[in-house]
Amino acid sequence: MAETGTTTEGGLPKGFRGAEQGWPELERIPHPPRRIPLLGDILGASRRTPLQDSLRYARQLGPIFRRKAFGREFVFVWGAAPAADMADETRFAKHVGLGIANLRPVVGDALFTAYNHEPNWQLAHDVLAPGFSREAMAAYHPMMLDVAERLTGHWDRELAAGRAVDVPGDMTKLTLETIARTGFGHDFGSFERARPHPFVTAMVGTLTYAQRLNTVPSPALLRRATRRNEADIAYLDRTVDDLVRARRDTGGGDGDLLDRMLDTAHPETGERLSAQNVRRQVITFLVAGHETTSGALSFALHYLSLNPPIAARARAEVDRVWGDTAVPAYEQVAKLRYVRRVLDEALRLWPTAPAFAREARADTVLAGEHPMRRGGWALVLTAMLHRDPEAWGPDAERFDPDRFDAAAVRARAAHSYKPWGTGARACIGRQFALHEATLVLGLLLRRYELRPDPAYRLRVTERLTLMPDGLRMHLERRTPMPASTSTPAGVPVDEKAAGASSEPRCPVHRAGD
Repeated sequence: MAETGTTTEGGLPKGFRGAEQGWPELERIPHPPRRIPLLGDILGASRRTPLQDSLRYARQLGPIFRRKAFGREFVFVWGAAPAADMADETRFAKHVGLGIANLRPVVGDALFTAYNHEPNWQLAHDVLAPGFSREAMAAYHPMMLDVAERLTGHWDRELAAGRAVDVPGDMTKLTLETIARTGFGHDFGSFERARPHPFVTAMVGTLTYAQRLNTVPSPALLRRATRRNEADIAYLDRTVDDLVRARRDTGGGDGDLLDRMLDTAHPETGERLSAQNVRRQVITFLVAGHETTSGALSFALHYLSLNPPIAARARAEVDRVWGDTAVPAYEQVAKLRYVRRVLDEALRLWPTAPAFAREARADTVLAGEHPMRRGGWALVLTAMLHRDPEAWGPDAERFDPDRFDAAAVRARAAHSYKPWGTGARACIGRQFALHEATLVLGLLLRRYELRPDPAYRLRVTERLTLMPDGLRMHLERRTPMPASTSTPAGVPVDEKAAGASSEPRCPVHRAGD
């Protein structure tokens, strides 16, 4: 769908599409009070917390609402019914807009940022999908264990020194090293550094800049930040170019993601990824492959530290399922059903990719009520969808992993849980992330008691993704109890867990998702 003049070849407006272009009855959709001409809905809003502002407006305005900033108007959807409508792949597709489009100078038409008409998305998806098969995941497992051992070694040293651990900082180190090792055979040496690796600093800079662009009327107001962003992009490019060059010089690796990018042809067309596309995909995987998982682990650890009975139940499962095994095998990770529920519940309350955009494939009516034109789009506010009382009950703000018990999942409306996006463009690496995060939670629960800082109150940093801000906690080293006596009195046992199959399953989706 090549672009010509002011429209694309398919007739859709070129560039940003305001809500007035896609919603013929826009005036029926509520917006915040005290709208200011030209400026929009800026009173009471913060450029640092647009997502959390939107959650506040969602509670006030209902399951579909709009916000306007500097002449650009957006529609937000979070009710279970309209969100399920937008998950229909026959009527809606991914929309690349807002902050995601702002990342295109960084990664172009990579998996996450490609427009639907760009062929490189399908090419890269088909070439790389086998890199997330069961066989590939089993091969990554020993490397995940090696990186986790570096984390626990670091935490043991902090514990011995009587210091609290920096949870988001250390989870970022862990997940960056994991994707770098498993995907690209590279070691950033994160745990040997007192400060974040420059790659992390540059990555955070590009994500923050992409979000800031949505909070100003013109990029000209961010000249200094723009120069910094250009330097960050150049650093990311140099880092990845050096990584790829080293792989080419050595003549190949162990069949990891980078080998697939460099050596694998499309199974049907025989086409290969270009050098530019390889760079873009490597940056995408390094960024997306660690930023969201580190946030998920950080939120999960936060809630475990605040809920000792839940932590005890999860720890008892680890002791029972893994027993006296020094190093858990790949198949044993999937058997941690309750630990997985803890992770799912953390992602429910704070999905680290907190929204996704969808556009109409043709003129349609959303939820039988709101007409949309072809190309009209809305932002599905995942973090509020996951708090919809119609789907999650009146206590939706409470942390409760049993919401992901199989019976509860079956009873819940389809498409009410979407931390990985939806449809064909959903996160390709979600099974990688889930295996890594479940493994790490199991290892940490097995080794430590988590003690929260009594004075800490959760603050969430937004940079397109979400992360707890300033989260530190103290640790106590524990001695694992024998498997036969590892369930403390009063802690419920998941009767199916001990003998559960390790075959892949999805405990958070029901039929129709």
